[in-house]
Amino acid sequence: MSDATSGLQLRSLIKKSGELELSLLKVPTPEPGADQVVVRVEASPINPSDLGLLTGAADLSTAKASGTKELPVVTAKVPEVGMKAMAGRLDESMPVGNEGAGVVVRTGSSDAAKALMGRTVAMIGGAMYSQYRTLRVNECLPLPPGATAAEGASSFVNPLTALGMTETMRSEGHKALVHTAAASNLGQMLNKICIKDGIGLVNIVRSKEQADILKKIGAKHIVDSMSPSFMDDFTNALVETGATIAFDAIGGGKLAGQILTCMEIAVNKTAKVYSRYGSSVHKQVYIYGRLDLRPTELSGNFGMAWGVSGWLLTPFLMKVGPETGHKLRQRVVAELKTTFASHYTRVVSLQEALDPANVAAYAKRSTGEKFLINPNKAG
Repeated sequence: MSDATSGLQLRSLIKKSGELELSLLKVPTPEPGADQVVVRVEASPINPSDLGLLTGAADLSTAKASGTKELPVVTAKVPEVGMKAMAGRLDESMPVGNEGAGVVVRTGSSDAAKALMGRTVAMIGGAMYSQYRTLRVNECLPLPPGATAAEGASSFVNPLTALGMTETMRSEGHKALVHTAAASNLGQMLNKICIKDGIGLVNIVRSKEQADILKKIGAKHIVDSMSPSFMDDFTNALVETGATIAFDAIGGGKLAGQILTCMEIAVNKTAKVYSRYGSSVHKQVYIYGRLDLRPTELSGNFGMAWGVSGWLLTPFLMKVGPETGHKLRQRVVAELKTTFASHYTRVVSLQEALDPANVAAYAKRSTGEKFLINPNKAG
């Protein structure tokens, strides 16, 4: 199809001069190799993991619009303190968008590629804020008949992260888990998985509104980290569930230490033997996001059997191997419209994604507000 030979792509550039520049470039669409397909991208979510690359450390209160209606440009200042973290990407124009979905419009010569012609597929592989993407067959997940690109756009990052959390919990010998920023799109999916699979889950939220979101979908254990009784409420929920592993999206501040402290108190409430080194039950916090950019503070008495480390989806999938990865993906497809349904508050074109008012809105990462980019929507 001649109209798929090139298309617009959203790019993020941080200049050595300390300026972020977001723009649209016309890029050629690579011809598909034997085991590749060309997909017309029709839906790609703006996930927190995308924002780190999209806006970097820029101060978006300084954002200014220029360019034309068809090819808008947004610029913003990057504070000096943020430039250190950006050192590895200076003066390099970078495509954005981890995942998406769309329709296969051209294929390579292999049977596996040809079988996808005309199919709506979910995709992973970066640069999804593009009108067309050439991808390997194994980077595409065929969606069930009748499923739309919007329904399949978030089939990888959040669903596989949520399933990865329960898989990690089981493989490391824990029986229940804790999740922070729990009312997020990912948090809602995790609740649905845990309810369906009979897993105890303690949800940490930061407001009554977030608690209400979770109550509506049947979450049982919800504690508010802003409440004066948080430590007691959380400890009680840990006693009830027996949770000894947590996945923390906040990262900075005191929360990780508070989680370990309350886990230790909860374990000791049911302990048969006293040890001056604390309980021998291992308590684990995995940090998988940094909504709070402050240093992580670990102060408290949680014995010596504990760990705090990072957790990312890609290393997890590499560790569990292709067979488990395939099994998890098939579950996502089977429960696409139930457990793994995503809800979006705005669908924007590439041009609308560079409207400074929209940039300010999605960069806030507000719970319950999620943007979807349709690169082929008219600007």
